[in-house]
Amino acid sequence: QVQLVESGGGSVQDGGSLRLSCAASGLSSYVMGWFRQAPGKEREFVAAISWRTTSTYYAEFVKGRFTISRDKSKNTVYLQMNSLKPEDKAVYHCAATGICPTTTPASYHSWGQGTQVTVSS
Repeated sequence: QVQLVESGGGSVQDGGSLRLSCAASGLSSYVMGWFRQAPGKEREFVAAISWRTTSTYYAEFVKGRFTISRDKSKNTVYLQMNSLKPEDKAVYHCAATGICPTTTPASYHSWGQGTQVTVSS
């Protein structure tokens, strides 16, 4: 069983930074992803990382601003978010899937409860 708990969300000004953390248990050979969902919007892929190889994948709109990483010894995946914009405001969720990377929410079998990110102009 996989359990995921996000933390690190908060409120920052336009251009600010946050680092989200996802504490995981029960992981094996999975790809870990970050998704976000704003009010009235569909859940949206942000970034993913292979737990075993650290290969990374990013949505185009966050390339150059966000960095996904993992610390295997701490069973934690991170999302470093720099140059935040008001449109980045959303609840950010950590999720786990199998070996093959995917951007589709339905392909992820385990989800955390999410952490709120707010960016003011």
